[in-house]
Amino acid sequence: MELLRVWLLKVPLTLAALSVGLFPTIAFSQAPFYQGKTITILNGNEPGGTGDMRMRALIPFLKKYLPGDPAVVAEFMPGGGGRKLANHISKVARPDGLTLGFPPGGFIASAVLGETGVDYDLNKLIFVGSPESSTHYVFLTRKESGLTSIEKLWAAPNLRIGAQSVGHTVYIVGRLFSYILRLKEPRFVTGYSGPEIDLALMRGEVDARANIADTVLKRNPEFMEKGLVDMHAIIEIPKGNKHPRFAQLAEVDAFIKSDRERKIVDLFRSLRLVGSPYILPPGTPRERVEILRDAFQMVYKDQDFRKGYKKLVGDDPSPLTGPEIERAIQGLPREASILEIFKQVTGPGPLPPA
Repeated sequence: MELLRVWLLKVPLTLAALSVGLFPTIAFSQAPFYQGKTITILNGNEPGGTGDMRMRALIPFLKKYLPGDPAVVAEFMPGGGGRKLANHISKVARPDGLTLGFPPGGFIASAVLGETGVDYDLNKLIFVGSPESSTHYVFLTRKESGLTSIEKLWAAPNLRIGAQSVGHTVYIVGRLFSYILRLKEPRFVTGYSGPEIDLALMRGEVDARANIADTVLKRNPEFMEKGLVDMHAIIEIPKGNKHPRFAQLAEVDAFIKSDRERKIVDLFRSLRLVGSPYILPPGTPRERVEILRDAFQMVYKDQDFRKGYKKLVGDDPSPLTGPEIERAIQGLPREASILEIFKQVTGPGPLPPA
């Protein structure tokens, strides 16, 4: 009986060993899903701008941390402040985990405000992560415009303000500055990429623009070194987050004169704290979503990524996870009267009266 008991105990081990030799595909886990695959990142920004640099900083590290070492390629699909790309991800892209969208953050505002051209549902899009949440925006004018003080800026009518497209974050920020600073009938000139606005500013095609503070320092250091522009105001996101090079600039809150204006600026800050997230189509298999989210998290913790991001973009990453983005969107202010004014401030028509 004792010999029989020992033999019975050995049988499972023997069978397990045989199964390893005879059925290797059963004994070992399957190859990673992304092995031999190609992931396409669709970028809703123009090539050469800050959004492009943020993506370029990410791609080599995403390859590093995705199991299976897939190829990662980029394509560009600008338009509608991110609405074109968000619509494509929602309605056209296959939900197979192989297509990621990276629209500018304005697509979130467009959906919250019920803008035209929004055919996507924020509650159905899948958020993977965002490389940035905190930031600073500055409003500047061309030195040769002669607007060397806030008083001269207030007195200048029909200021031409450059931007990419209606709904783009830079367009929205330019409109917001114009509204809070009470500029006289400004005109908004769109159709540029980010670097093209800078060239148009220097050529005198536009008089002013809004931009990310660190982008100005990184992409156009001569603006500051040669005194080619005048800086007028800054928006801190979150409020109180001082920029080391522009701490002397007046924060936009200093120009607010009503509770309504304060709520408008607070709504903008809340929208921008969501950042510019990477998104997946509705219906993407959950296990692939988690693989991508985990990879993004590892990228954001990588010190070499942070150094490379700083070098390319000019500022430090301030990442958000997919679930954090979802919670932030759910918590956005939804006061109907404020949303209506905000829609006028950030839309294509005339600015509402202050």
